[in-house]
Amino acid sequence: MTARCVIINNMVGLIHEYRGGVLENIHPGRICIVGDSGKLVCSIGDAYAPTYFRSTSKPLQALPVIIHGLDSKYELSGKELAIIASSHSGEPTHLKVILGLLEKTGFSEDDLIMLPVGNPPRKALHNCSGKHIGAMMLEKFLTGDHKGYWKPDSAAQKEITSMISYMTSLPAENIAIGVDGCGVPVFAVPQVNIAMAYLLLACPDMIGNAETREAARMIVYHMNDNPLMIGGTGSLCCLLNGDKNIVAKSGAQGVYALGLKKERLGISIKNEDGDEKSMPITVAEILRQLDYDNADTIAGLEGLAPSTVFNDNGIPVGSKTAVFSLSRPV
Repeated sequence: MTARCVIINNMVGLIHEYRGGVLENIHPGRICIVGDSGKLVCSIGDAYAPTYFRSTSKPLQALPVIIHGLDSKYELSGKELAIIASSHSGEPTHLKVILGLLEKTGFSEDDLIMLPVGNPPRKALHNCSGKHIGAMMLEKFLTGDHKGYWKPDSAAQKEITSMISYMTSLPAENIAIGVDGCGVPVFAVPQVNIAMAYLLLACPDMIGNAETREAARMIVYHMNDNPLMIGGTGSLCCLLNGDKNIVAKSGAQGVYALGLKKERLGISIKNEDGDEKSMPITVAEILRQLDYDNADTIAGLEGLAPSTVFNDNGIPVGSKTAVFSLSRPV
């Protein structure tokens, strides 16, 4: 059966899911790719649709920590810097790093404002705990007190918003701010601007400000050097950041962003239905169509999300297929 892209209510199908030869699900989405000219080179769907960064903003939020020298002040390790930019999965190794980070910075687990998770529940196990500790460090540096670090009008969040503005080339007043699942501000920008931010992370030589350029280089280095900190065992983020040519970060509700260093490309993906399970299929297909030269990375993606659909008895009953083409005109 030949799959073709389907457009429904202005939404473009990226993934088709078949069962017994019948099209059962269409996962619609948008893809933006920006080149080192800073211009959009590929767009599937509306490149300018307002899109929440969700957790794809975490590497950007870590930059002020480095710019203000807080990594040196607290003698942070590479793992500790990486986990500030992470959505970790609460594995024992993550908990150890988070607790060590709290000890170094002098904060307590109770200072974190998110709800406890895990078994037994604790705040340190929350996937956003690293980001929150980074914001507390920033708030204390800027005001002398870490409390209120999560409020939109706090000094830390204002500085983070300014960094999002700088890395997306978008005036701060044009950034829509909501509340993320963990309780801190979350930023919405045109989707193409998310791709632009990841282009700069992958190619920091394009960043004009020297301090920001060095901070971007450092956070990407530590993400690549400690990929297990970014997502956890068997995660898409762990796989992609383990490829030192890629910097990548997931976001909730079907958001993903990655930058390719040698190819000098920034890529953002948004699944309109919030689907996250098929994201490895989408990323693998993008890399294939870009003639990406690391076959191991593509094979790893295929292992994370096989194209075959199995039933509860482990019997093949269908397939998931990418149906988009990056040759579509901008």
